[in-house]
Amino acid sequence: RGHPVREFLSGNQAVVRGALQAGCNYFAGYPITPASYILTKFVRCLQPERGTVIQTEDEIGAIGQ
Repeated sequence: RGHPVREFLSGNQAVVRGALQAGCNYFAGYPITPASYILTKFVRCLQPERGTVIQTEDEIGAIGQ
C-alpha cells in the first residue's frame, strides 16, 4: 500500500475533461489565450465522429451558435 496517485490538471484541462465526462458533444468557441487549449482539445476529442466543434471569430459568434 502506498499513497494514492494524484493527477494534477490545469483549469482548462479540467473544463474539457468534465464536459466530456458529462456527455458534451458540441463546442463553439474561438482561439484566445489562455483558453485556446479548450478549443484545440475539443477539436481532437470530438471531431469528426463524436461531435461537433465550431470555431467562431469572437465570443458573440460563439454565443450565437
